Amino acid sequence: MNHKNKLLIKTIGAVLLTCASAAQSANWLSLQGTEKDGQSSRARVWGFVQPEYQSMSGSEVAAGAWKGNEAVFNQIAPDLSTSKSFGIRRARIGIRGTGFPLDNKVNYFLLAEFGNNGITRPGGGTGSAKLTDASVTLSHIPGARIRVGQFKTPGAEEGLQAIHVFDYINFTGVTNGLLLERFFDGDGSDTFVTPGGNSGAGGSANTPNGPVGAFRDIGLQVFDTFKVGNWEHSYAVMVGNGNGITRGDNDDNKETYLYLSTEQVYGGKGGRRQGLKMFVWHQDGTRTINATPAQVEGEFDRTRSGLGVTFRKGKYRAAAEFITADGMIFNGTDGGAVPGSISVNPSATTASFNMETVGEADGYYAHFGYAVLPSLELDIRYDVYNRMTDAANKERKFETLTLGGQYFFNKKSRITLNYELRDAEAPNLASTHNANLILGEIDDRISAQLLIIF
Repeated sequence: MNHKNKLLIKTIGAVLLTCASAAQSANWLSLQGTEKDGQSSRARVWGFVQPEYQSMSGSEVAAGAWKGNEAVFNQIAPDLSTSKSFGIRRARIGIRGTGFPLDNKVNYFLLAEFGNNGITRPGGGTGSAKLTDASVTLSHIPGARIRVGQFKTPGAEEGLQAIHVFDYINFTGVTNGLLLERFFDGDGSDTFVTPGGNSGAGGSANTPNGPVGAFRDIGLQVFDTFKVGNWEHSYAVMVGNGNGITRGDNDDNKETYLYLSTEQVYGGKGGRRQGLKMFVWHQDGTRTINATPAQVEGEFDRTRSGLGVTFRKGKYRAAAEFITADGMIFNGTDGGAVPGSISVNPSATTASFNMETVGEADGYYAHFGYAVLPSLELDIRYDVYNRMTDAANKERKFETLTLGGQYFFNKKSRITLNYELRDAEAPNLASTHNANLILGEIDDRISAQLLIIF
């Protein structure tokens, strides 16, 4: 990206951070985990489809052993085989309701994914439909609803909110890098790949061993919301496997999730309710993988924390969130190339590394939207992702300025257009270093997506 575009990103980003601060102010714990009193049916079928088109220039790796090959960050996921593609991002169908109409003390939620994404085709591999949500909520204890099964974990707004009211097409860099978890058998340190073939002792490239986490886990959650005047105060405490979706635990460790929010409600209902919400969240657990030295199986800490605010009133929408991370940092492929082996930190330095945390990262975003007309909304978002901030030579900084627009045909269908100005650098390395030469070729991205809810 040229100097003028870099300056534009930084300037507009500074304005957004000063003025704003995602787009919807809604209580996702209640909307996704409970049914309405006196209005529940035995079974309500619902779903949505998101056809889309994404395009990048397709710039290639500019330096290193993979020079001239396709750059992974300029290819369309999950296939990573082209820089321009039509696709079905998501195609989900679900059913929700209560066991007995007019009684919401026991309700359920089921949802399946048929689209082309990291859930159905992890790492671009063989695909099949996957169950994303399967939960039951028990509301017998005042102040402590119990939800059990597979469902969205309480946490960052981009992950917790319903995807069909998300104002953009692609997630921010910090959410994609730190919270949209990929699962591996190893850290990739022994399976580096070169154009001449595999050069490590592992025998094959390090690739995901299952679906992307999709901001979900399997476990038990205690939660509820308390109304005080025009304010709503919510909490959630969850214990999960910490091993993603569609499978059980792979060790004896469990993940802990904590969430608190308080919201001043201005009016409206559902996912586009008007209000001012402030929230804080934390998750902590371990991952068992093979890692250096000598690919010894070990347990590594993984923690994520964040805080943020969302606002929606009249024609205005805004949000901001800050996220930090320790351990298990997803680090991309060898030389930024599509065929490269994927690496994750930790990267242990001693043979005894049980429960060791290696790798730190953080990031933030700010969003502002304005409804020019009842059917037309303009959006702008600035996000920063700082990866491996504890290792100067490994640190990478990603900045994205997204210009967007949404046209609503009606309450259940819209088209979204996005133009992403993207920039990346290794801030502690010389501009002539291979890392900066490679990152300097990251393309801007154009996206268009149609949403139909049924």
